[in-house]
Amino acid sequence: MHSWLAPARLAVAAFLVVALCFSGYHAATDGSGVVNFLSYFTTLANLAGAAVLGYGGWAGLTGRRPVPDAVRGAVLLYLVVTGLAYGTLLATYPAPLVIPWVDDVVHRVMPLLALADWLVDPPTRTVRARTVLGWLGFPLLYVAYALLRGHAAGWYPYPFLDPARHGGYRRIAGACFLLAVAFLLLGAALAAVGNALAAHRAARRGVASNGRHARARATG
Repeated sequence: MHSWLAPARLAVAAFLVVALCFSGYHAATDGSGVVNFLSYFTTLANLAGAAVLGYGGWAGLTGRRPVPDAVRGAVLLYLVVTGLAYGTLLATYPAPLVIPWVDDVVHRVMPLLALADWLVDPPTRTVRARTVLGWLGFPLLYVAYALLRGHAAGWYPYPFLDPARHGGYRRIAGACFLLAVAFLLLGAALAAVGNALAAHRAARRGVASNGRHARARATG
């Protein structure tokens, strides 16, 4: 791992925590409510991103075991989907719980930084198809939570989850199916890129190791 990566992860995690706390305080004081703020998939994905980067940076500095690749990949997927969904579907939807500069951080900056982290430090082990399939677990739980809480509180974090809108639950089921497909395709793509980079890194290390062994034999 690059020597600068651990402190960079800590710095990004700290900045993200500040941004989320700033937005959370705004939600708590303007009447929107912290629970609503924490009910956005964006908020949860970025909290997970802060935790993964923060622990990853700390582990890199202290020599502890790094964040498992399956966890890193899952959080990356959630952040990338958050950014893409916002850019293509939700940018025009009013979100009173998000402050403009925080909006940029959680929807634009963090997905790009998380992707850069994956590319710079690819997984050490092959990310398999069943792992990608497992990444769907949290989004499915989130949809169930959002629908149940929305029914109880009369508030839904995203318009496509609101059954009062045209199409009702049939529209929600269709939207969730399309999102599940998007999660799987993006997850597979991220896993494939990570695996390819990991294989390339292993090949380079193998070439370098063989070269050192050859020079040792020549000088011996």
